[in-house]
Amino acid sequence: MDSERDDGIVVIGAGVIGLTTAVVLAERGRRVRVWTRDPVGRTTSAVAGALWWPYRIEPVALARAWALRSLEVYEELAAHPARTGVRMVEGVMGEARLDGARAWAGARVPGLRAATAEEYRGPGVWARLPLIDMPAHLVWLRERLLRAGGRVEERTVSDLGGAGAPVVVNCTGLGARELVPDRSVRPVRGQLVVVENPGVRTWTVSTDASGQLAYVFPQPGRLLLGGTAEEGAWSPAPDPAVAEAIVRRCAALRPEIAGARVLEHRVGLRPARDTVRLERERRPDGRVLVHNYGHGGAGVTVAWGCAEEAATLATAAPAG
Repeated sequence: MDSERDDGIVVIGAGVIGLTTAVVLAERGRRVRVWTRDPVGRTTSAVAGALWWPYRIEPVALARAWALRSLEVYEELAAHPARTGVRMVEGVMGEARLDGARAWAGARVPGLRAATAEEYRGPGVWARLPLIDMPAHLVWLRERLLRAGGRVEERTVSDLGGAGAPVVVNCTGLGARELVPDRSVRPVRGQLVVVENPGVRTWTVSTDASGQLAYVFPQPGRLLLGGTAEEGAWSPAPDPAVAEAIVRRCAALRPEIAGARVLEHRVGLRPARDTVRLERERRPDGRVLVHNYGHGGAGVTVAWGCAEEAATLATAAPAG
């Protein structure tokens, strides 16, 4: 691989974390190549429901800072939803407490309030948050990267040390389990059902007394119904019984969903870790490796904050 050595930066991984990191680097004037095993539209990020909300992510203080910085960016992108895939949409986070939400959101989420009995059957928080159409958003990120002079190359990486660039940014998500290797990275399997939208305009997230998750996310031309969070489950195949249960739970929240025509089934493996790994290390050969993985189901929520920090680590590193 020595023939490929240059003064650019290689970002490995083309999910939302990898592409966002590459965009930040390219727009800071760096030559960036993204290496991805799968096309952008087939990454785990492409199947995400993608509501901005901190979800099972540590460390809390850093996640809050990353999330609030990402919120700033999404609010700007929501001015052009047809291009960016980002919209500001109202909805209810069931079982959330207003004091808890205010503790991390502060004044950054205007209009945050307790949900009324008409809006939700139990305790919950009403908020206007970014809801992101991930297939459209990933295409937009890729195009923004290309406009900034970056490149996306489909290639399989079996060794982080194999990239010839002096700086490599590891955004491989679940792939980091084998590639680093980091056995603390594990899948949290999520399944969802895509149906025709019978007119739902607001989102809802709910967790029942048994811990079963249900969410309803209106996206352009469709409705995303979820979901599951199965720790350690690797199967990418949709389970028909699980799909039926998802539709049933969501119809209990929003009765108009019952009977909606199913358009698609999706499964994604969230790359979970006890804490996000966002740090720099020097390789024995003097090259620099920046890790940016382990975001679980909150990758979209923290993407821009993490990308800016990873880019700072990458560009501050000696290139020799």
